Amino acid sequence: MASGVTDKGKAWILETTFRKQMNGGSTNDTMYIALITAATTPNANHDTWNDLNSAEIAAGNNYTAGGTSVTRGTTDFDVISADATAESNNYGHVQIKNIEWTASGGSIPNSGDGARYAVLMDNAGSAADNTANKVIAWWDLGSDRSVSDGQKLSLQDMEIRLS
Repeated sequence: MASGVTDKGKAWILETTFRKQMNGGSTNDTMYIALITAATTPNANHDTWNDLNSAEIAAGNNYTAGGTSVTRGTTDFDVISADATAESNNYGHVQIKNIEWTASGGSIPNSGDGARYAVLMDNAGSAADNTANKVIAWWDLGSDRSVSDGQKLSLQDMEIRLS
């Protein structure tokens, strides 16, 4: 077992994962960002979308069940860097481009509770059954989020950090 990983090593791990080939897949593997309610709080033991999908917000009005796609190997992962400027800043991080859903024809979510968490997952499942998609990370949005017809639900500067 390694005794440590350098900040550049952390950034390289993230770059390899989110911008280059992994597990024999192409560099343009699709990943998904989906929104779930507070009905289920994500944790490190939630391995697949099947563990969380029952809490997904109601689809409709420009939010699609299973979330929106982000593509590895592109600028969808727009920042990858290492920060070792101070003793407390020893990390590598990747940041995902801003994600937006504009409500059209009604509110997002279509009904029920607002979005409390955003979930990043891979595309291990098929188009017909995405429950096998692996959960990679999640973000607490701080409070339930919903928007009315014509408004944007925006997620900005979502970051994965290895410390």
